[in-house]
Amino acid sequence: MTNATTRQWALTAAVLAATTAISGTAATAQGVDLSGETVEFVIPFAESGGSARWANFFAPLLSEALPGNPTVVVRYRPGAGSTEGANWFQQQTTDDGTLIFGTSGSTQFPYLLGDPRVRYEYQDWQPVLASGTGGVVYLPPDLGARFDGDFDDLQDEVFLYGSQGATTLDLVPLLAFQMLGLDVDAVFGIEGRGDGRLMFERGEANIDYQTSSAYIQSVQPLVDQGLAVPAFSYGALDADGNIVRDPTFPDLPSFREVCEATAGCETEGTAWDAWKAFFISGFAAQKLVYLPGSTPDEVVNAYTEAFNAILARDDFAEMAEAELGVYPQLTGAGAQSASDQATIVSDEAREFVLNWLMESYGVSLN
Repeated sequence: MTNATTRQWALTAAVLAATTAISGTAATAQGVDLSGETVEFVIPFAESGGSARWANFFAPLLSEALPGNPTVVVRYRPGAGSTEGANWFQQQTTDDGTLIFGTSGSTQFPYLLGDPRVRYEYQDWQPVLASGTGGVVYLPPDLGARFDGDFDDLQDEVFLYGSQGATTLDLVPLLAFQMLGLDVDAVFGIEGRGDGRLMFERGEANIDYQTSSAYIQSVQPLVDQGLAVPAFSYGALDADGNIVRDPTFPDLPSFREVCEATAGCETEGTAWDAWKAFFISGFAAQKLVYLPGSTPDEVVNAYTEAFNAILARDDFAEMAEAELGVYPQLTGAGAQSASDQATIVSDEAREFVLNWLMESYGVSLN
């Protein structure tokens, strides 16, 4: 990894290590009144995954915090690995505060990789919230019984995995599976991670991952019933940019730990650097709320102040931990910095991933 890239990781870690919002705005939200309005909170995913749960968590809180207490309704626009919804948002000119867009790593990855389906530009949008998250990989009970902290005893197993596509957020688990030496047959075409979980529940897949919010709500009950066994979390970034255990799942080993324990998996070199780069974009700085680029400053400030008020609630930490896990929630300059980091990747990491996508899945973005 180059010194510049190392500094990028350190900057990302420093930005995302904060657990409270960066408060303060350049101007107040004077003159903004959304009384009687309906705010559409659009996400480019189906209603069964982690993004839907994240958006539905914040929607009623925003309704209480925004001036005029508008009704905030979550709308779903899935398709083309989330690029369809992002392309739609790029064309919107509703800048009075009644339209916001929730993006995720599955939207950021095609942008980073130069996917020709992408007709959106992150630099045109105005971020008002950045949420970090995590992910947990889990197995059915029979395979979970053979997992003892490494995947050495599962090298002869054929795994089936429901995937939204190799260039979506699934890039992170798919590359991790390859680094671990697993024989994974990805079944592409599902619309959301919730569909992947349903495949697992029906016995149509024998390895899956969910983002933290979806795991807490929908997979932990399966674990409690003995129907699923967690293997590892992807981890989190410490202040020095190192992968450590996820604070939401401190009893689970991180991917780094499992990789180090599994023969042939390396935690240094190009593959590791590429995995870490996309982990940062896909998880450490995964979910962001944007307003259209033409939105006036007073509306942007109204949203920043509303999210600051939400994060300052006495009950926010408890509510967020139960629904989303323990992760940074950033506004203002913090949200802008996180947005920048989530949409930047080194040339070396991008080239490695593009070559891997072609060699492993026949996916070419040229």
